[in-house]
Amino acid sequence: MRKNRKTIDDILESLIQVAHQNGASDAKAVSTADVTVDESLTNFCRDSGCENYGLAVSCPPHVSGPAGFKELLKDYTRAVVFKIDVPTETLLSKESLEVFRSLHKIAANIEKAAVEKGYNRSKAFAGGSCKPLFCQEHPDCRVLSENGKCRHPHIARPSMSGFGINVSQLVKTAGWQMDRITRETDPEAVKIAMLCGLVLIGR
Repeated sequence: MRKNRKTIDDILESLIQVAHQNGASDAKAVSTADVTVDESLTNFCRDSGCENYGLAVSCPPHVSGPAGFKELLKDYTRAVVFKIDVPTETLLSKESLEVFRSLHKIAANIEKAAVEKGYNRSKAFAGGSCKPLFCQEHPDCRVLSENGKCRHPHIARPSMSGFGINVSQLVKTAGWQMDRITRETDPEAVKIAMLCGLVLIGR
C-alpha cells in the first residue's frame, strides 16, 4: 500500500513555492555537495573595511566561519537557494536596506516552513549584516553587549559571506547569471543586480 507521505522532493518543491510567495525572483533545490566554501571570502569582511565588521553576533569574527560551516554541511544533503533580482541603481542607494531586509525575511520564512514540515534542523543564511538592517537604532547587538537575546530572532539570519559560502559558484549551480556589483558599477551598464540566500534543509 502506498504511504501517504511527502518525499523530500515534494518538500523542496513546496519550499520553492514559499520562496516565490514571499517575493523571491526564483528559487532552486540543490545538493549540499554543490555548496562550496572559500576561506578567503571571510577575509573580505575584515579587510574590506566593512563598517559592520564585528558589530553583530551573526557576522565575523563572532561566527564559526568556514571551518564551522564545513562541519555543519556534513549533516545536510539538500538545500534551497533563492534570489532577488533588483535594479542596480536601487542596490547602490539607501533603498538597498529594504531589499536586504526582504532577503532575510524570505530566508527566515523558508526556514520556518521547513521546520513546520518536520525538518526542524533547517538553517537559513542571507546576505548583509543584520545590525544595520534590524537594529540600526540600537547602539549595540544585545547578544554581544548584554549576553542577551536577539531582538529579531524570527527575521535576522547569519551572513553567508561570514561562513565563506561561495555565492558565485552557488549561482552557477542554480543556473543563474550574476554580475559583480561594486560602488563603482555603472547602473546603466549593469541594470539588474542579484542578492541570494541559502537554506539548509534537515531533520
